[in-house]
Amino acid sequence: AGTPEASLTFVPDESGMRVNKKYSCLPAEEKGIHIINIRAIEDIGYDQHESTLLNSLSKNPDADCKYGLYFRDGKRKVDYILVYHYKKSSAGRTLTRRSQHNDAGARSTKQDPLPGKSLQMEMGESEPHADCHEDDKRFRREEYEGNLVEAGLELEHDEDTKIHGVGFVKIHAPWNVLCREAEFLKLKMPTKKMYQINQTHGLLKKINSVIQKITEPIQPKVAEHKPQTVKRLSYPFSREKQHLFDLSDRDSFFDSKTRSSAFVLVLIAPFLLANGVYSAAYPLHDLLCEEWASYGVFYKYQPIDLVRKYFGEKIGLYFAWLGVYTQMLIPASIVGIIVFLYGCATVDENIPSMEMCDERNNITMCPLCDRTCSYWKMSSACATARASHLFDNPATVFFSVFMALWAATFMEHWKRKQMRLNYRWDLTGFEEEEAHPRAEYEAKVLEKSLRKEHKHKETDKEKLTWKDRFPAYLTNFVGIIFMVGLTFAIVFGVIIYRISTAAALAISATPSGRSSVRVTVTATAVIINLVVIIFLDEVYGCIARWLTQIEVPKTDKNFEERLIFKAFLLKFVNAYTPIFYVAFFKGRFVGRPGDYVYIFHSFRMEECAPGGCLMELCIQLSIIMLGKQLIQNNLFEIGIPKMKKFIRYMKLKRRRSLDHEEHMKKKQRYEVDYNLEPFSGLTPEYMEMIIQFGFVTLFVASFPLAPLFALLNNIIEIRLDAKKFVTELRRPVAVRAKDIGIWYNILRGIGKLAVIINAFVISFTSDFIPRLVYLYMYSENGTMHGFVNHTLSSFNVSDFQAGTAPNDPMELGYEVQICRYKDYREPPWSENKYDISKDFWAVLAARLAFVIVFQNLVMFMSDFVDWIIPDIPKDISQQIHKEKVLMVEVFMREEQGKLQMLETWKDKDKKKGENCNNHSPRLSLSHSGSLSSCHSYPVDV
Repeated sequence: AGTPEASLTFVPDESGMRVNKKYSCLPAEEKGIHIINIRAIEDIGYDQHESTLLNSLSKNPDADCKYGLYFRDGKRKVDYILVYHYKKSSAGRTLTRRSQHNDAGARSTKQDPLPGKSLQMEMGESEPHADCHEDDKRFRREEYEGNLVEAGLELEHDEDTKIHGVGFVKIHAPWNVLCREAEFLKLKMPTKKMYQINQTHGLLKKINSVIQKITEPIQPKVAEHKPQTVKRLSYPFSREKQHLFDLSDRDSFFDSKTRSSAFVLVLIAPFLLANGVYSAAYPLHDLLCEEWASYGVFYKYQPIDLVRKYFGEKIGLYFAWLGVYTQMLIPASIVGIIVFLYGCATVDENIPSMEMCDERNNITMCPLCDRTCSYWKMSSACATARASHLFDNPATVFFSVFMALWAATFMEHWKRKQMRLNYRWDLTGFEEEEAHPRAEYEAKVLEKSLRKEHKHKETDKEKLTWKDRFPAYLTNFVGIIFMVGLTFAIVFGVIIYRISTAAALAISATPSGRSSVRVTVTATAVIINLVVIIFLDEVYGCIARWLTQIEVPKTDKNFEERLIFKAFLLKFVNAYTPIFYVAFFKGRFVGRPGDYVYIFHSFRMEECAPGGCLMELCIQLSIIMLGKQLIQNNLFEIGIPKMKKFIRYMKLKRRRSLDHEEHMKKKQRYEVDYNLEPFSGLTPEYMEMIIQFGFVTLFVASFPLAPLFALLNNIIEIRLDAKKFVTELRRPVAVRAKDIGIWYNILRGIGKLAVIINAFVISFTSDFIPRLVYLYMYSENGTMHGFVNHTLSSFNVSDFQAGTAPNDPMELGYEVQICRYKDYREPPWSENKYDISKDFWAVLAARLAFVIVFQNLVMFMSDFVDWIIPDIPKDISQQIHKEKVLMVEVFMREEQGKLQMLETWKDKDKKKGENCNNHSPRLSLSHSGSLSSCHSYPVDV
């Protein structure tokens, strides 16, 4: 009892008094690993013969705890862990703290001194006093833990760990506490009543059986994923109606997810973490199926039900959504590959690119920059023209329509899948209760109340109004405007880089190397954009969190929604601004030879290639999309967490005592989990996929292979996230949710925006509309011959402004009098030379008409898909109705049973009364007590 290794456990006794109980370690043979395995397997829902499917989350031998998942008695399971730092100067210091905590738990000052009390007095005099800050933390911990014990929880301290200076509070929720919290949370639990799930018949049954046989190799080998024919009727848990529920095995009735979620209400103390009283709080990892968190099963479906049992509904819905999204990318990828192959197959038959590559046409183009650039042949851009056809062909229009309908179908498919999951997970009647106010909000309200009390004002229940938050709102507005302006400024800086670098390379490059100047400048500029985007993504994420914190939202849900909105707005602008510039602004405000538009009176605005800007848009989109995925996945999601874990490990190793006995200790499960990265929410995971969804849908007309690259990334992403959640992050507290929240609205918004953007990309960025106009209005023989010449205007080199003509006009070997440039303008021999021609207005009218028709037609088709597909599958609506009917029957039978029991009691009372009345009057008078005893005879039920 006098050693610091002794561990104290606090349990509430039957009278409500807090008593302290000391547990000694079990013998080695009683603490075998089989206890943990069997109990954890039962907790997850597996039979013992299926335990081969389960494995420890970490291969580290130190993490293979023998009793780290249980209290020292080996019976009570650790449901939650609180971690704190303390100054461990000697063995007596630890004992002092424990004895003080023990003494604080006693309600009577007349109790006998606890073991170690005298030792505390002796050692306390010799030790220097701890600083006030540490004493305050210790006092607040003791007060808080005392409240937990009064709430019915059982605690056990452990400061004798391998991590020096870190103590752990193990918390166990007994049966009565779990019942109380389950009733308060209205958790639906399985009852004894079972019913048959409606099965398909006839042709549908045969089709389903064929599909099951085909997909059997890609199904996870877990019990939860097998098709069920029987389901238990679920009902919100009630302590008064425990007889309705299946309590045959109380240990597994509340699974680990339910046990940890019960602490959401009991352990509402984020301010203790914020103030450093506790350094961490988390439930423990135990076991999870190896059919999920492994790269070797990338081709299989996810065991979503098992993920939900382990992490809760909110995280389960994220992985379910990610799985549905990845599945839906398969048909989109196939169609995208077909469109790309169509472009490859028809590139040699494309007349405009053939005309551009034909050197016999001898088309001389105007210089791309002033003075240093000379005239050039259009045939030198042959490679760019041929590559543009791979992505700029009639099939891309069809693909844009297809992807718009695909997005609408995906959203409807997810809604139906979500309803199926709600039915399977007993969330059909779940409604989110009003959440508890955040600690920061309550602190601000308290501060406001104290200010009013100081001014001697009578106040009702205070709350934060818009006037209190006005400075924060103003800061948010100014901050977001500044961040958006910063993004635009960086894009503008990259534009200046492109223009100046192109001019510099044109001067220094050899004649053969000048043809690759455009590709070199584009590639380097996109890489710069990529690096800036990834850097600003992290900066904007931190700024969005800070801006949300100063608003002081009332609840965690409000905080999360505001954070998501700000982070998405900033990251959307950051990721897509360079792409929007190339798609809609580059080459639009160039001017013409002799009257170019200049930036700062020195830099000429850059032009698109002769084949159009679509190829450059494709390069920009592909590099940013692929680079962002590869760098964020490999560096941020794998490298940085491992680096943080390594740094944390080195710090702990540096602080660790050199005592050999302490070094040889075996790590407990809660020590291993403490070294993991804290869970920071699902916002980064969703945000990454939402930005990717934008790449797949917004500019898909310029890059049909985007769904394919997204599919390949997501196949790895699912297993990467799974591995990260079970090996790199502390286990989060299970949170119930019936949908993905605000992310669904963001997805719908992106889907609607994609229709508009693709309409403008096809109309204004590609040459689809000019080709149609030429084919039906200007072509002499109904073919595309002469299209290139039709899109080029002529310029007389004598009209160059002073100082802008090429320094070497004879570079091509002949004198140039007329050069060509891409625009619809009057020729120099016209009366209104260089004015915009009628052809320009005809093409512009066709482009605007196409935008209007395309947008309205596709929007109508999307809404039609949304309307024709019901949100709730018919079989699920039938099952929900069946459950309601069965629940009514159960309660009707219960009421009938109660009435029968009452009638039975009445009959027994009536018979006993008649028996007593049959006695003689003399006997009744002489034995008056007998009659009364007859009527008061208790009925044994």
